[in-house]
Amino acid sequence: MDERQFSQRVRACEQKLYNTARMLLPCQADCEDAVQEALFKAWARLDSLRDTGRFEAWLMRILINECKMLLRRRRAHRESALTGAEEDFRVPDAPPGAEEMRAALRALEEKYRLPLLLHLAEGFEVVDVARMLRLSRGAVKWRIHRGRQLLRAALEQEVRI
Repeated sequence: MDERQFSQRVRACEQKLYNTARMLLPCQADCEDAVQEALFKAWARLDSLRDTGRFEAWLMRILINECKMLLRRRRAHRESALTGAEEDFRVPDAPPGAEEMRAALRALEEKYRLPLLLHLAEGFEVVDVARMLRLSRGAVKWRIHRGRQLLRAALEQEVRI
């Protein structure tokens, strides 16, 4: 894969990368940093991509690892990293209930949130999510199912309040 092909493939999945980082990281600047670093690492390690048909899943795995690394580095500075995060989560023209949905998704444990996001929001097949997360297909299906249940319960509780 040459630089032009790499750029084309990245442009095709750039929004999915950003959306995934947005669900894992507390602020927009961290998301942008994680995506940029993941793209840099992907280009540097392009020779490790065995199946070019799985480029998007391979790149997503690099991004997820980068997000986790960034969270670990920032854990010691959690207070300062979260300053202003609430403003970052607001979408000006978001439909009613979008903030509640976003908050409920963020409240889910990562093991449920990530498969749910990758499969339902980003449209990855279960088999690709399983590869990205290094889980069995059955585990991914269960986590998506359980994540939906937990999300539904959280949103119903929000409505009652």
